Amino acid sequence: MIWRVCNLLMSVFFSLAAYVQINDPDAAVWMVGYSIPAGLCFLVCCRPQITGQRVKVLLKSTSDGISLHRIFTVMYLIICAEWLLWRRLADLHVLVSSSFGLILAWKVYQEGITDIFQQEEGRESCGLLLTAFWLLLSRRSGRSAVGVMRVCTAAGITAFPFVTWSYYYLHSELRRHWPEHCTTAV
Repeated sequence: MIWRVCNLLMSVFFSLAAYVQINDPDAAVWMVGYSIPAGLCFLVCCRPQITGQRVKVLLKSTSDGISLHRIFTVMYLIICAEWLLWRRLADLHVLVSSSFGLILAWKVYQEGITDIFQQEEGRESCGLLLTAFWLLLSRRSGRSAVGVMRVCTAAGITAFPFVTWSYYYLHSELRRHWPEHCTTAV
């Protein structure tokens, strides 16, 4: 249950992150970049088994065995298609977001920036790496019971962006050097 709530909260966070990109010069890229994980997290919240639980088809021998077999086959194919679509979309997003996140992080490192939240590249890099890490955390959560370690990690990661946003929102002096498009969305 905690795992589902964490995914719901991360879906809300990624949706908010997509929304605040509306004033960004390259808003479309960032809105897609946050909307995909928001949708994937919402799917995990609604159907936790979508991330990889194998479905076993049990057939009973009855007089209408052919029709039952067809029904189970169609159900199996639908579930496998959902699982395959979730996994491939999550894997592709992890690949792209980690690549661009690391490129942006390298740029921040090369420029010697120490306060990464004061530079747009630092915030973008953190956001991309957060989406990648969360999707990796969710990747095989449907195969077995979600353990205590994963739930504790998920709870900490879920709290971090909300606490950070609240802190920066309450302390406007921390945002005074941000570009205008970063301060007018919320």
